[in-house]
Amino acid sequence: MTSERKTVPDNGLAADLHTAPQIHREDSVQDAIIEEQYARLVETVRDYNPAADFVHIESAYHFAKRCHEGQRRKSGEPYIIHPLAVAQIVAEELHLDSESIIAALLHDCIEDTDATYDDIAKRFSPTVADLVEGVSKLTRVHYTSKEEEQMENLRKMLLAMSKDIRVILIKIADRLHNMRTMEYQTPAKQKQKSFETMEIYAPIAHRLGMQKMKWELEDLSLKYLDPIGYQEIEEALEEKAAEYDGFMASIHDEIKSRLEEAHIEGKVYGRMKHPYSIYRKMYTQNKSLDDVFDLFAFRVIVNTVAECYNVLGIIHDMYKPVLGRFKDYIGTPKPNMYQSLHTTVVGQNGIPFEVQIRTQQMHEVAEYGIAAHWKYKQNGQGSGDEQDYEWVRRLLENQEGADAEDFIHSLKVDMFADEVFVFTPRGDVINLPSGATPIDFAYSIHSAVGNHMISAKVNGRIVQFDYRLQNGDIVEVTTSKSAHGPSRDWMKIARSSEARSKIRQWFKRECRDENIVRGRSSFESEIKRTGVSLKELTNDENLPGVLKKLSYKSLDDMYAAIGYGGVTALKLVGRLREEIQSILKRHQEERAAEVPLKENPEKTRPAVPKRSRSERGVIVEGMNNCLVKFAKCCSPVPGDDIVGFITRGYGVSVHRADCPNADPARRSPEEKNRWIHVEWAESTSEEYSTTLEVVAKDRLSLIADVSTALSATKTKVTGMNARSTPDGFSLITVEIAVCSGEQLKTLRHRLEQISGVMRVSRPVG
Repeated sequence: MTSERKTVPDNGLAADLHTAPQIHREDSVQDAIIEEQYARLVETVRDYNPAADFVHIESAYHFAKRCHEGQRRKSGEPYIIHPLAVAQIVAEELHLDSESIIAALLHDCIEDTDATYDDIAKRFSPTVADLVEGVSKLTRVHYTSKEEEQMENLRKMLLAMSKDIRVILIKIADRLHNMRTMEYQTPAKQKQKSFETMEIYAPIAHRLGMQKMKWELEDLSLKYLDPIGYQEIEEALEEKAAEYDGFMASIHDEIKSRLEEAHIEGKVYGRMKHPYSIYRKMYTQNKSLDDVFDLFAFRVIVNTVAECYNVLGIIHDMYKPVLGRFKDYIGTPKPNMYQSLHTTVVGQNGIPFEVQIRTQQMHEVAEYGIAAHWKYKQNGQGSGDEQDYEWVRRLLENQEGADAEDFIHSLKVDMFADEVFVFTPRGDVINLPSGATPIDFAYSIHSAVGNHMISAKVNGRIVQFDYRLQNGDIVEVTTSKSAHGPSRDWMKIARSSEARSKIRQWFKRECRDENIVRGRSSFESEIKRTGVSLKELTNDENLPGVLKKLSYKSLDDMYAAIGYGGVTALKLVGRLREEIQSILKRHQEERAAEVPLKENPEKTRPAVPKRSRSERGVIVEGMNNCLVKFAKCCSPVPGDDIVGFITRGYGVSVHRADCPNADPARRSPEEKNRWIHVEWAESTSEEYSTTLEVVAKDRLSLIADVSTALSATKTKVTGMNARSTPDGFSLITVEIAVCSGEQLKTLRHRLEQISGVMRVSRPVG
């Protein structure tokens, strides 16, 4: 609430006299609003649950009010408004029990106030405290990335959810109210929260069958993610409102009249598709609003399942059905318990629309999902059907060992993807995420079926493993005991988290030695990019801290985890940021120890220049165990004059001194200190790649003579290209690997002796 402040003499007292009553009045108004909101909450709960524990609900209200005293939301209103609003959603839209109402009122107390778990457990109950803690975020733990923080928050929430489904119901109500009041946040915060809602919370609401909340979450998110697109749809719908209302009224009356003629008692509702649903169709299929298929949807609510099918016949008799657009979710319910008959028909005027036919009980499940299945006990402890959310436990089990990115990806697949229903040869229905393959089907039957699968048939025809299954497909898998197990490529093909998890487990169990080798190579390569060697990071001094930081008992366990795909080397290196920075700092300190030069006191030199030979046979002054790479622009080999350049994160790049990229005249002033002295070691067993260009008069047997010279000097050839020019010359480019400058010198001499050869050079730049 805002008001204009009048100008008064600047003596301080006048301002206080003016503003104090105003502030008092505002507080009184806000207190009245808060009390009115609480009274509304009590009345809502009493309407659907007269036996609710109103004593503890009132106690929770006053406790939350005291805890949040002095706190305000971005809108400027007292913070207690938010918990009251969340409790109202939990009561009005979900009809949950007393403990859920109490937990909704207290849901931010542990996170945002001094109240503790024990305080809530003692005052109310351990169950309420568990609910509040489950809803709270992990705010007191440090994470290396936003993705990891999000993963841990989700994992904790899902874990609590698997024990008590009410956790997620309260959390969704919390997020819904936050989205309803998102206009007070910064644009960056609006986009961040909206994206998170669209990616995580809307899918969870969908998976729980809470369609009404899912639609509102999607629409509110779209409003901030693409405000222009949202506004365009809103304006288009408003412009055509009269036309659309007339159409829906006529269809409603026609269906209602036919039901009465058939003596079927039923309710008929008509509605427009919600904005986000229209948005997806318009922008993914590049359509205008007029081109959007089934823009309208009608629901027919009847008393029995038999009447559902009778109404379906009536609808198909009244209007022409669209082939392939009929779905029977009564006979084959969705995993989120959704049941209904869906059909798309075309009206007399050629406009298509969808009709959903269901019983009243099915309708409640469709609107409120798992909340509609909630049962109340006399002691107030709610309990849902265990099977209703067994999938949560399976989801957590399937994600064991997965990194943050993979966890989030699998979560979205398992929760939000549309389902496909396929059949076994025996007629059993198997539910899989949209885009699932025979691999997903095999592992959904049993791990052993997937691990020993050698071929698959769909509708009697052999298909490839990446074939995308369609609704109604009959899938048959052939197995063999001699099968060698899954391929690593299957991880990329499998769509479901269950299949991916079981493939990971197989590799973890069966290929440990191979995984260790593969993982070590990957980890070492990633570490080298930081400028730190694996040997240095895992020496006796650093190893215990590294293993503790990464939560592995040994290096082999860590390498094995990388090898079987449980975690990426990049993720682990990211977690070792502090250890790597510490080593690099030590390198810097060793190089920074400087003493004045006698001839010029203003200049300095390293006190004790370190001369450390790298793994590539190059000595880098001032650095120990430094990653060295040879610049591809000039490909230096022993004997060349060289210079080093300190790259950002990739060690030292070694250039030939005559390389244009190393020309002192071309060096920028800010990079002056990054050019350092390097030199070749006295002896080396390394091979060095370089390129020779041979220009010669074109003739027969020229290539043969060049090959003979290469063979005579025992030079390893990695590539060769030859072309003739219109003026009678040949240009031959040879990519070679040599062990020394002497070998290169000998080869060049042999090539120059070939008849017709005019020039042998090494390209630079």
